[in-house]
Amino acid sequence: MPLTSENLVRHELIGLRVEVERATNKCLIGLKGLVVDETYNMLVIETGKGEKKVQKKGTIFIFHLPNGKRVEVDGGLLVGRPEDRIKKKFPRW
Repeated sequence: MPLTSENLVRHELIGLRVEVERATNKCLIGLKGLVVDETYNMLVIETGKGEKKVQKKGTIFIFHLPNGKRVEVDGGLLVGRPEDRIKKKFPRW
């Protein structure tokens, strides 16, 4: 299944470029990099200054898709194990 803005939350996030748009931790706003790992509550982002762990809940991410599109995603939708997110039902996503 190709990665699109409609199926992004059900797709693998590792390897995608990401930017932190809004966050409860104001120090993380504007953070850009590549997603290198994902846990239940965190995304690990590789930046030019090393790896940063960013909490999913309370954060708005902008993912850059391979086709050039930018997709804004509420991190609350991403909370959960990556393998379980594929089966999860999302309200009007």
